[in-house]
Amino acid sequence: MTNTLHRWSEHYAPGRRAEAPPVTDDFIVFAMAARGLNDEGDAEKYRTFARLAFAHNPVNVGDGSRGGMYRPSPALTPGAHWRRDDRPDPEVLLRGIEGHTVLAAVFRTREDMEGFVRDLKAADLGISINISAPMDAAAACCRAAGLTRHSVEYSLGFQGRLDRLPDRAVLEISTMCGHGMVSGNLVKKLIDWVKEGRRTPAQATGYLARFCTCGVFNPTRAEALFEKARTSGA
Repeated sequence: MTNTLHRWSEHYAPGRRAEAPPVTDDFIVFAMAARGLNDEGDAEKYRTFARLAFAHNPVNVGDGSRGGMYRPSPALTPGAHWRRDDRPDPEVLLRGIEGHTVLAAVFRTREDMEGFVRDLKAADLGISINISAPMDAAAACCRAAGLTRHSVEYSLGFQGRLDRLPDRAVLEISTMCGHGMVSGNLVKKLIDWVKEGRRTPAQATGYLARFCTCGVFNPTRAEALFEKARTSGA
C-alpha cells in the first residue's frame, strides 16, 4: 500500500486522459519492515536502503518518521525561510534513522530506479520493497532486475466533482506529497510569483519540498512544472 499512487491520477482522470502527457520523470521505491515479523535490526536495514539509493542519483530520499532530505528547521525565523540554504544533507537523514519507519527514494529516470532495485535485490534486506511508478515503468523495472512482481495496486483516478479540483498546474505539484502537506493554495501563489518573476522555479520548488514530511516530493519534476507554467502562461 502506498499513498503516492494519486500523484499520477490527474493524468488518467475521466475526461482528461487525452490532454495529459505520460509521466517519465517520477519513480519511487519504498522500504518497510513489518512490526514483530522482520523488524529486527531494521534501523540498519533502512540505512543500507538509503546508502544504496544515494548511489543512484535520487532527487529525494525520505524517512517517514523524521522527514526527507529537504526539511524545515526550528532554528530559523520566518524571514529566513525565503533565503535559507536549500541544499540537502544526506548525512542528517542517515543519522536520524533510529528504528521502525518507512524509507522512500525518488528518482528522475527509470534507469536510476532500475539500478537501485538491482542493488536492493543483491542486498536482500529481508523487508518489503514497493515500487510506486506508472505501471509500464514498474513492470519494466522488475523485468530488468530479474524480479517477479508479487502484487499490484492501481489508482482509479479522481472521481466525483472534478470541477472542484484545482487546475492542472496546481494539482500536478500538490499531489506529489502523499500526506497532503503541500498546500494547493501555496502552490497557486508560488506559480503566480514565478510568472511575475518574483521567484525562480528552483526557489519555489525549494520552499515546497520542505513541507513534504515523508520525503516523496520530487523537486526535479516540480521545478520543470513551475517552468512549464511560467512559459505557457497557463
